[in-house]
Amino acid sequence: MHNDHNAATLGGAKLWEKKVRPTEEIDRFTVGHDRELDLYLAPYDVMGSMAHVTMLHSIGLIADDELQPILNALHRIYDEAVAGRFVIEDGIEDVHSQVELMLTRTLGTLGKKIHSGRSRNDQVLVDLKLFTRARLQQVAEAVRRLFDELQKQSERYAHVLMPGYTHLQVATPSSFGLWFGAYAESLADDMLLLEAAYRLTNRNPLGSAAGYGSSFPLNRTMTTRLLGFDSPAYNVVYAQMGRGKTERNVAAALASVAGTVAKMAFDACLYNSQNFGFVKLPDECTTGSSIMPHKKNPDVFELIRARCNKLQALPAQITLMMNNLPSGYFRDLQEIKEVFLPAFDQLLSCLDMATYIVERMKVNEHILDDPRYDLMFSVEEVNRRAAAGTPFRDAYRQVGLEIEAGRFTADKHVHHTHEGSIGCLCTAEIAALMQSAYQRFGFDRVARAEQALLEAAAR
Repeated sequence: MHNDHNAATLGGAKLWEKKVRPTEEIDRFTVGHDRELDLYLAPYDVMGSMAHVTMLHSIGLIADDELQPILNALHRIYDEAVAGRFVIEDGIEDVHSQVELMLTRTLGTLGKKIHSGRSRNDQVLVDLKLFTRARLQQVAEAVRRLFDELQKQSERYAHVLMPGYTHLQVATPSSFGLWFGAYAESLADDMLLLEAAYRLTNRNPLGSAAGYGSSFPLNRTMTTRLLGFDSPAYNVVYAQMGRGKTERNVAAALASVAGTVAKMAFDACLYNSQNFGFVKLPDECTTGSSIMPHKKNPDVFELIRARCNKLQALPAQITLMMNNLPSGYFRDLQEIKEVFLPAFDQLLSCLDMATYIVERMKVNEHILDDPRYDLMFSVEEVNRRAAAGTPFRDAYRQVGLEIEAGRFTADKHVHHTHEGSIGCLCTAEIAALMQSAYQRFGFDRVARAEQALLEAAAR
């Protein structure tokens, strides 16, 4: 369309370059892994540009006959990114530079207009926001799938008793209904943190430019609507300050989910061991020993535990990278991408594997046949005597003396009726907590906004 010499020269220069060019060593050091990591951001960079140029047209910086050619070209780049064909070429600094280069190759000088009223600072901010928003949705959906399987197992094994432990000592009766259900409710609470992280993420930084706004009459409300954000990040300095803060808060939510899954994995590894024998993990999720033919090691859950524990360090890593920075943009923030962007895939794989195992996990329904667990019913006996009129402390002493004398006989029938106990798991109430948190995300509204933006670009 509008190819010219200036478009071709963009391939060998940085967007910010003038006469002095950095050495290859400095280029490698400053760019780091940005070219690889920016592939995560490519489709979101293009969507942000679609909204930005639509807004530029509304304020007269893009002519009527220029808008659709730009949007069409951006949509083609978006399709390449979604299909995994988008490549950041050698010598190109980042995703923003690559998109602008591709536009100028196609549209010539027209492609250079898209950066009006925008800095790479707010460009990467909006990329990260859109990426994070999409990935939080994936995490929320994966959490809900694991939650559903835990609830199913909780109901399936509601009446199968198991020992409860304190200090790793056999304590009082518990049940597999309680055990599975406990992790389900933990995930329901984690969903609240994911929802809060989503709300913090879903605010529009576009238009903050380098962190101090622009002399162009930008319509930030319009780009907010086009991209499906809840609101702008109003103050342009604070919009820039959101870099790092957003990632840290999102990382805290991811770490909370990871903490729940890691603890469950530890329990399952323990309960799967021969000394416990409470559960049987799917054979395909265990491995053998090179010298011990009897071994079935719970490798999948062990790796889930390690990876989720590693994810729990993520908020601290991000904090240490950005916590001592004043307001404004600093290159330090680039380093956050290296630990933050891959974290979603890491957590999602752990959630998917945990869901697979929980769905197929088998429970030993005859644990209490073993007399080593008889003493866990001592509290039940104390309570029976107290309910019959014996003062609690006297009942406690009576049962204690019977245990010491070897005369205690366990009555293995339990009758727990209060909310959240063995006999009243509150599965429906916990499901309602999860459903309420999940619905508040508003994924459908965001999806409609994104779809409308893409359809407008494809006309």
